[in-house]
Amino acid sequence: MASMLGLLEAREASARERVEVLREEAARVAAALEAGEIELDRRVIAREELVDALAASAAETTAATEAEGEGEAAPIPVPAQMAASVPGAIVPPWREGLSVSVLSLDNQRILNVLQDRPDREPMRAKDIAAALGIDNAVAAKVEGVRSKARRLGERGRLLQEASGAFSAGRRLVASPAGGSSA
Repeated sequence: MASMLGLLEAREASARERVEVLREEAARVAAALEAGEIELDRRVIAREELVDALAASAAETTAATEAEGEGEAAPIPVPAQMAASVPGAIVPPWREGLSVSVLSLDNQRILNVLQDRPDREPMRAKDIAAALGIDNAVAAKVEGVRSKARRLGERGRLLQEASGAFSAGRRLVASPAGGSSA
């Protein structure tokens, strides 16, 4: 009987060691996944910031060139990124008559979540992510939603509360030419 108990204890110890090895491997994979998601979000934000900066620079250059060539103020051409919905496209400041279709699909979805709420109460980024079907347990994914919502707020398409929550609404935003966007 003692040999049977010893055999079972040996098998239990072997299974315990195997479980520990698998736990360590799962932790390594989870850490690598989180690091990869953070890197992806950083690269998306960097690309969006570069597109914003290039669009602003192009608008300033065009305005300066036209002002030198003609005494009249000519309209600033709209960059191709603003003309249609392009994934990762810049978020133009809100102004009267500017369609929501100039925004990327992700930004349109965030706006829709906040505008479709019957009570119009502010939502935190984690709740917006859940409403979009994004895993809100992954911090990097919630940060991506927060970044997009913050950019929409900076461009006057959403209101960002002091608490960090976002709600549907608009506010005036200074345009690159110095006037207001509304």
